[in-house]
Amino acid sequence: MPQGGADTHAHLIMKEFAADLPATLERAFASGVSHIGNVLLDAEEYYQARALFADYPQIFFILGIHPNESDQYGPDTIVQLRGLVCCDARIRAIGEIGLDFFRAYCTPQTQEKAFRALLRLAREVELPVVIHSRDAAAATLAVLEEEKFQGYPLLWHCFGGDAALMEHIVRQGWHLSIPGPVGYPANTTLREVVRNMPLEHLLLETDAPYLAPLEWRGRRNEPAFAVFTAACIARERDMGTAELWTRCGENARRFFNL
Repeated sequence: MPQGGADTHAHLIMKEFAADLPATLERAFASGVSHIGNVLLDAEEYYQARALFADYPQIFFILGIHPNESDQYGPDTIVQLRGLVCCDARIRAIGEIGLDFFRAYCTPQTQEKAFRALLRLAREVELPVVIHSRDAAAATLAVLEEEKFQGYPLLWHCFGGDAALMEHIVRQGWHLSIPGPVGYPANTTLREVVRNMPLEHLLLETDAPYLAPLEWRGRRNEPAFAVFTAACIARERDMGTAELWTRCGENARRFFNL
């Protein structure tokens, strides 16, 4: 693909990339990926990433607390995250934050408390928000609406919902990022959604090392494989893959102010 694509959500400091991270990044850049959003879920991961990616300006950071780790939240956590954001311009969003009712690692009440605190931090530091919502769409929307996030820069990570949810998200002025499983044979509803989604609200992601596209299903995912997701969506929308690739990249650069 031409230069200008973006993988808006990856976890490159995980052990799955320890043996070949430089080669993984070179494959991504060679495939046309110009920017990668690397998600960091605590201060320790931030410091690790700051050292690891010091020579890779193409990588920006998304910093937050995953809902499954909400029991680690406390007032000191917000102070710590605020300090990191204020000292490093590579942090371009607060995330991934939200609610996850698929697993019972933390109670809904614990998750919601952390979620609200992190939303308020995002407002304070004037950064976009990246949402994680699994089996919790209604509750996530309720919190966002109570916190008056309509019209605020917000990206619904790893979107897998139906047309009604997509339309609700778009009406709020928010964005959606689509992962590799859009191409899985059973995901007919999601492919219908991407056919009808306003292009200006669409971004691409890998969630690497998870959620590999169909062509690499069952194997480790990586940012270079975002091109397969772009090709799948382009087919559904009856447009050229290169055009979709660059348009989604432009959307990402505007959203994250890159």
